[in-house]
Amino acid sequence: MPTILVTNDDGYFSEGIKALREALKPLGRVVVVAPDRNLSGVGHSLTFTMPLRMRKVDEDFYTVIGGTPADCIHLGYHVILEGEKPDLVCAGINEGPNLGEDITYSGTVSGAMEGRILGIPSVAFSAFGREEITFSEVAKSCRRVVEKVLEVGMPEDTYLNVNVPNLSSEEVKGIRLTRQGKRDYREKVFRYITPYGEPLYWIAAEEFGWSPEEGTDYWAVINGYVSVTPLQLDLTNYGAFKDIKFIEE
Repeated sequence: MPTILVTNDDGYFSEGIKALREALKPLGRVVVVAPDRNLSGVGHSLTFTMPLRMRKVDEDFYTVIGGTPADCIHLGYHVILEGEKPDLVCAGINEGPNLGEDITYSGTVSGAMEGRILGIPSVAFSAFGREEITFSEVAKSCRRVVEKVLEVGMPEDTYLNVNVPNLSSEEVKGIRLTRQGKRDYREKVFRYITPYGEPLYWIAAEEFGWSPEEGTDYWAVINGYVSVTPLQLDLTNYGAFKDIKFIEE
């Protein structure tokens, strides 16, 4: 029976992680280790400057006080599973999509990346929607992906970024392999003044927009498909070698 280690970046109380846990339970042992708060946008950070505490929420369900998604994967692997590699790491279900360049900010995707760094096949799951996400339906699509990965395996140095449209399982058209899309960035910095006259700043996205180019992650989800984008740990741009050869001495 396989063991699946689960985390997220929305916090252990998130409906997304609860739905994913329930959907995966019939497949094997599901161990959840998740942050104690919402850490959307935290990226791939590890905590080196302070100790961490864990609290048991339920059977095989823990939260890490002050920990990031990457921290949670480490504690789940080294502490809860006592160094025994799980068969799969799953992160999510994120409350909102992780498409295009957003994957660089995503704590959800970074949780899967940390699993891959530790030598474990890993998948990040996100729901394409912002309001009234039906996580129980989204989780059914997630389970189908997990079943395929557990059956066939995954190449070395590869982890998957999966975005699922907010549709019933019957409405989902299928699963498509996609490439990372491109986003039209429209962040804005808002300035506020405290009662003491001190300035405060809040970075927020005013509007989300992605290029709907066929074959991309965004194209897939807006057309009713589950998007599966294979990512790799090696960030080297091999195609640029010839263009910057001049830098060698």
